[in-house]
Amino acid sequence: MDVIVDTDNILEYVAPEGSLKPRAGQTGYIYDDRMMLHSPFIDTDGTDSEHPEQPLRVKMIDDKLREHGCIGQMRPIPIRHLLQVEALLVHSADHWEKVEAIADMDAESIAHSRTYYEHLSLYIHPRTPEAALLSAGGVIEATLAVARGQVKNSFANVRPPGHHAEPDEHMGFCFFNNVAIAARAVQLETSIRKILILDWDVHHGNGTQRAFYDDPSILYISLHRYDGGEFYPSGLFGGMEACGEGQGVGKSVNIPWPRKGIMDADYLYAFLRIVMPIAYEFNPELVIISAGFDAADGDKLGECHVTPAGFAHMTHMLCSLANGKVVVALEGGYNLQSISNSALAVAEILLGGAPPMMPEQSASDVVTETVWQVAKIQSRYWKSIDVKLCEPKDEVKEEYIDVSVLLKAYRAQYMSEKLNTYVVPFADDSIQSAFDGQVFCSTDIWERSTLVFFIHDYGSLRAELQGARSVDVDLENSYLLDASHKLADWVLTNSYSLLDVNVFPQAIEKGVEDTSLIRRILIYLWDNYIEITDASNVIIIASGQTCKCIPLLLTDRDVSTKVKAVVQVIGSVHLNRLPLMDDDLRSWYKIHSLVLMTSTHPKRFDKKFHDTHGKVIALDGERPSQIFVESMPHIQEFVTQQLAV
Repeated sequence: MDVIVDTDNILEYVAPEGSLKPRAGQTGYIYDDRMMLHSPFIDTDGTDSEHPEQPLRVKMIDDKLREHGCIGQMRPIPIRHLLQVEALLVHSADHWEKVEAIADMDAESIAHSRTYYEHLSLYIHPRTPEAALLSAGGVIEATLAVARGQVKNSFANVRPPGHHAEPDEHMGFCFFNNVAIAARAVQLETSIRKILILDWDVHHGNGTQRAFYDDPSILYISLHRYDGGEFYPSGLFGGMEACGEGQGVGKSVNIPWPRKGIMDADYLYAFLRIVMPIAYEFNPELVIISAGFDAADGDKLGECHVTPAGFAHMTHMLCSLANGKVVVALEGGYNLQSISNSALAVAEILLGGAPPMMPEQSASDVVTETVWQVAKIQSRYWKSIDVKLCEPKDEVKEEYIDVSVLLKAYRAQYMSEKLNTYVVPFADDSIQSAFDGQVFCSTDIWERSTLVFFIHDYGSLRAELQGARSVDVDLENSYLLDASHKLADWVLTNSYSLLDVNVFPQAIEKGVEDTSLIRRILIYLWDNYIEITDASNVIIIASGQTCKCIPLLLTDRDVSTKVKAVVQVIGSVHLNRLPLMDDDLRSWYKIHSLVLMTSTHPKRFDKKFHDTHGKVIALDGERPSQIFVESMPHIQEFVTQQLAV
């Protein structure tokens, strides 16, 4: 289902009207024609090499801003060259020397090295170092001017771009990482520490993310085309799972689009659900926008459809952060008309304008799904991320059947055919509603002397993906797992009766704090079935998360006269602490208890755990179904011993 982005409510993340309007001359501007000197070199045959990162990019933006009167309202900031000491805040000395050496190359050397540089997605010119030094130096000056309060915000119209340049390598049209160096310079020369770098270039800013991957003071958020890791710069580093390392864990946020064609509504939806909540929680002192305009409509490299109005709205939201201290630094964007119109829209916001009205539009299904997946990952690190709010609300049509209905139907058929069971009805409407079709008992429950009370969840749906970069299910390797078949065979072979209750996993998760419904179903079954049967030997068996229910039954009813064994196949589940018990009940429980866990369970060698739960066995398996199957011989042996007492 399409999720509507109500553009009238976009202002929920924006400061009160008027608070961001700068006084005349409070928006700084960086530009210098010398940055056009970096250009594709003319081949020896006289032809000019075509390249999308052309010198006219910055000239067209400058012309557009002048045409619309923006330059006259801005304060020009003097540009300068990047210093080596500044470059070394991010890059290696070897990297600095590699870029400097380009100035000494003649036409023949450049021609011979073309293959090498094309492999890095670069072209070079003897004046490339000068342009790169001005570009990085310009972003530093634009950023320091904002950080020092000399201007409210600034726009750095610079090239070559920088966000692909890694600490040890130039690549992807980039030589120095302009934004990364500027962020480090600000931290070094001012009191500002917490900086948000928002990268909306259509390509992932691998260099910027790499520079701050373990740094908790820099929050890097990138919205980019990913295409399963196939879109430039390729690889998994731009995937949603790449969240930082060490102290920087959680400070890298990737929102990777899985295909081309992403539009305004998609970006605004991601801003409202992910970008702005995290940004407000981080509470930066300065915002730097890596403003690539290659996601703009008309850009053949990006193949997306963000309009100037879309960029204006994103800028407006970001200006509500850090008391309006925002730096816009040009990155990519290769359609001259698109980048000039988009840059104009952004500049007008910096100058205090309001973003234009937009038509009602909705985020695409693929984007709402992507945002949901990102939310599930980022919620580990950010309290402000509401996973439930991000979950796509699909309209379930009448012809669709919920998976839980299919699983219940499968289990009802299996239990009926295998063990001659029937579905247990409930007089209590709330229990009937919650557990309808989930509780079965064998028809011989009233006569058998031994009754197995099995508390569990469904057989798992095992779904394998087609690859690490895809969320597509491999249907041939996806199937239903129901390890309880082994238990059913054992019950049948030994002529035991069975009371089988399924507790939904989601009910268990909720029940950790609110166990009233689970408590009621267990008490109901004990009072209305187990207690009044002729069974003198009751075997309680619980699996996985359902083991957390067992203490409720032990403390609410006197089970010691009938129950001969309490078996808990916990796998890797952490059991809740046992409730308060008197010494007699605690002693009884220890004698009649068997716990089966994974060999990697943290309580495996815990003496207190063993003293509390009696017999504890560690198994080699890891998956719940695997653990249960491996547990069956131990369960059978333990039950046989307990029944013989």
